[in-house]
Amino acid sequence: MKRREFLKQAAITAAAVASTSQMNASAATPANPIARRTLGKTGEQLSIIGFGGIVVMDEETGAASNIVAEAVDRGINYFDVAPSYGNAQERLGVALAPYRNKCFLACKTDGRMKDDSRAQLEESLRLLKTDHVDLYQFHALTKMTDLDKVLGPGGAMETMEAAKKEGKIRFIGFSVHSAETALAAMDRYHFDTVLFPVNWVLFTQANFGPQILQRAQEKKIGILALKGMAKTVWTADQRQNHPQPKCWYQPAGFPDEASLGLRWTLGHPITAAIPPGDERYFRLAMDVAQNYKPLEAHEEQALLSGGHGVEPIFHLGNDV
Repeated sequence: MKRREFLKQAAITAAAVASTSQMNASAATPANPIARRTLGKTGEQLSIIGFGGIVVMDEETGAASNIVAEAVDRGINYFDVAPSYGNAQERLGVALAPYRNKCFLACKTDGRMKDDSRAQLEESLRLLKTDHVDLYQFHALTKMTDLDKVLGPGGAMETMEAAKKEGKIRFIGFSVHSAETALAAMDRYHFDTVLFPVNWVLFTQANFGPQILQRAQEKKIGILALKGMAKTVWTADQRQNHPQPKCWYQPAGFPDEASLGLRWTLGHPITAAIPPGDERYFRLAMDVAQNYKPLEAHEEQALLSGGHGVEPIFHLGNDV
């Protein structure tokens, strides 16, 4: 390891070690539930950490039920899933059933037109064993052409609005990996929520995210965050030698850098952050949330120094 990289890592470790040891000491303390914040203008109160459905993807039914039960016990009431997450809907539907009436369930559709989005919605309701989802989102509106389709004649927004009248969905949102498309979407429709990356590397190395955050605040749209524990792209060698099927990007270093990264994200005016689908990182995120404190200046400096020159996982201009 080069001396400069060693010093960066040493600074990160020194900044995080105290808070990490505190988290480990009280991680299993139900008397310290995860805090909640208001979701935009909806009035809903969500846990500051969400449960990403990928956590239970490909897990045995018993294991899925156990991790969901633990999450609920520790104060999580926000669950998010999508049809593209393998068998996650099926696993989550069974595991969440005992707690469904006290949880906020978000789902997504990849469908861009009225018919395919309706079919996905009905199948999701069946697999999730519920008669409604609290939040239904257009999944990954990365291209402007996607936005044009969903909002155009015969587009998936017709499904969203009809399903809302039917009581099958309560709120309408979208997830996005393009700043340009996110801004256009918020200007063209009164969405309830936006789900997008709020990440220290993306903000500082790619200027990706601040403009979405600002526009959402101006419009009082609920802000849900992705990639708080992400760092950079995998190299070919890393992906081959350290495969992480539930994390397509290279996460921040475990546990110190990842803890600082998530605390950095939670320090912004967001409602909740969804950690990676990897169970180790999800459990760490619950620990962070149960003992959350904003970053101190020296901690933020240590974190940001480790991101200088790092290749971001997204860039501006990803709307083509």
